[in-house]
Amino acid sequence: MPVENKIILVVGASSGIGLTIAQALIKAGAEVITASRHVSDELKQLGTKHIPLDVLQLDNELQEQLPNKLHGLIYCPGSIRLKPFERLPLEDFRKDLELNVLGAIQVIKAAVPLLKKAEGASVVLFSTVAAKLGMPFHTSIATAKAAVEGLTVSLAAEYASANIRFNALSLSLTDTPLAGQLLNTPEKSETAAKRHPLGRIGKTQDAAEAALYLLSDASSWMTGQILHLDGGMSSVKLL
Repeated sequence: MPVENKIILVVGASSGIGLTIAQALIKAGAEVITASRHVSDELKQLGTKHIPLDVLQLDNELQEQLPNKLHGLIYCPGSIRLKPFERLPLEDFRKDLELNVLGAIQVIKAAVPLLKKAEGASVVLFSTVAAKLGMPFHTSIATAKAAVEGLTVSLAAEYASANIRFNALSLSLTDTPLAGQLLNTPEKSETAAKRHPLGRIGKTQDAAEAALYLLSDASSWMTGQILHLDGGMSSVKLL
């Protein structure tokens, strides 16, 4: 993928999908800047420039810690709160919206002036299959991620003339630390795999490969798209 020498900010790179994306970008020759609240041992090993960042308490100093231009931005922070609707307090909805939507908005606001300077940039956000496919107990996260999809297409329209592309990856269950409680036994993992037409759950590498495509010049004519990376969950029904 042609991302060599591109300067790309990966927010939420301490583990899971964000860490795998950062690793893949470095391997592909990109200059990666990572940002996260925690710094894992794996992240330390990457040797990237790192910005301590809590997206829930973002101030105006982020832009000052970034280079004078960016070719790409990946926003990976996410949450999984699976409860019956009647047991979901309003605070859970608020937390999901703050992390998934408002955090992304604040980071994008800081990055846009720098993305404009690249004269061709890409932003990748993350959604969930549950935003379109009704799934029990997903009310809070589906609501937040549906807002992410609306944000994606709206910004794609607004910044097309500036040659900044906005796309999102809509994922089904992926093997990450965040999903640990859903996959903490062989039986749970097997059951989750069987729900997907392709017979397995997602890997972080699946998301990383798709993200690299969206960040690269190979996708330069793609914007405002929600790509469903879900093992066929959202579109295929097996007989």
